[in-house]
Amino acid sequence: LITSAFALAVLPLLSLLYTVIVEALPVLSYSFLNNSTLGMSLPGAQPGLGHAIVGTLIITGITALIAIPLGILTAIYLVEYNRGGWFGRSVTFLVDIMTGIPSIVAGLFAAAIVPVLAPALGFRNGIMGAVALVVLMTPIVVRNTEEMLRIVSNELREASYALGVTKSRTIIKVVLRTALPGIVSGCVIAIARVIGESAPLMITASVSDTFNYSLFNGPMMTLPVFVYSQFKANNLELAWGGALVLVFIVLVFNLLARLIAHIFAPKGR
Repeated sequence: LITSAFALAVLPLLSLLYTVIVEALPVLSYSFLNNSTLGMSLPGAQPGLGHAIVGTLIITGITALIAIPLGILTAIYLVEYNRGGWFGRSVTFLVDIMTGIPSIVAGLFAAAIVPVLAPALGFRNGIMGAVALVVLMTPIVVRNTEEMLRIVSNELREASYALGVTKSRTIIKVVLRTALPGIVSGCVIAIARVIGESAPLMITASVSDTFNYSLFNGPMMTLPVFVYSQFKANNLELAWGGALVLVFIVLVFNLLARLIAHIFAPKGR
């Protein structure tokens, strides 16, 4: 029964990967990875998704730079400093709500709040997309980090305090170091969760046919939006190619997370 259940769970995943690879291979080339879709209807044009790769990496990178420290610090407060007060309970309640918020709502929130805070930026740009993804990513990081910190044995904390180590240094050198592999894995899961979001990015970062390296100046194309827009335009080969590149980027993030967790994990003696 266990083997059958495992096979039943793995077969759809293998089928999905096989389909994506087979459908995307004919379109994969240097020009596809390097070009944009500007002028793709012209004779002899070689459209690509280079602009979508750039937009995805920039927006996701800024999202991670904001959401990961914010989520980890929030989790540290909830586990190490919260004494059951009203503020801690309020934060926990808000995190629970944000965890289940629909992605489209996060996009609408970013589209509404960014023009109010920075009217000069206008509407639809990369930073607006990053704000929407921060709303989605932060509660995932908080929940995962909170669970990892609670797993760390209290004996380790007490042993550190017995040696005269301060609370902040105990958290940094003992608690976080012990929980680091799980925290890194959770952060990668959070990145993988938001890197494939299309609905909030369609509202915020929108669609672009050209390279845009500025978060604050005009629309910025991302891979999920690229896949959707090409599928909608019936350019199925381009859509499959974008899907394969997106899967590859997520795979690289997972391998990088495993490497970081292996390097920084506490070593047994």
